[in-house]
Amino acid sequence: MDKDKEKDTTTGSAFSIVDKSSWELTLVNSEHELPEDFTVETAKIEGGSGKEFDKRAVEKLNQMLAEAASKGLNVVVCSAYRTVEYQEGLFEDQVKKYMAAGMSEADARAKTATEIAVPGTSEHNLGLAVDLVANSYQKLDEAQADTAENKWLLANCARYGFVVRYPKDKQEITKIISEPWHFRYVGELAAQQMTEKGLCLEEYLAQ
Repeated sequence: MDKDKEKDTTTGSAFSIVDKSSWELTLVNSEHELPEDFTVETAKIEGGSGKEFDKRAVEKLNQMLAEAASKGLNVVVCSAYRTVEYQEGLFEDQVKKYMAAGMSEADARAKTATEIAVPGTSEHNLGLAVDLVANSYQKLDEAQADTAENKWLLANCARYGFVVRYPKDKQEITKIISEPWHFRYVGELAAQQMTEKGLCLEEYLAQ
């Protein structure tokens, strides 16, 4: 695979990163929507209750989940690949909940966008994102980070090419609230470098 040489701003040394045009590093966020003609071939996640992931990366996910299980950890695949249509339903349902609570539609949509990606801007639509939770605590909130499962995943996910996509200290950059349960496949090299340098994907690609 082609590599680009970039300068390590921490040590001053040069390091190699995966070609920024690589499928593994596809950036999807509020400013980078998926093309309307985007397609991805998916495969079922082992033990994922029928949920699917990008076929090119699913084996790495399967291996990570298998190792977690071998350590006595019970990781549940809460969500993985979603169609844009499914994402639209999630988004609109949350907007309705906020409006029912008294918010204006504009405020409800703005609030929802910080919690649920606008359809076409979600990594779940890309097929490279997966929400992983502890079987003993299946809530999508900050307390998920305190579970043994999440702590293990955080410490080991880079070995399998994954990173926590929305860290607490990167919210101003990602425009998404902290989501310790949301893991993104970026490839092993990029995951290791992002983890070592404390970079989110936007920062990594901007180097």
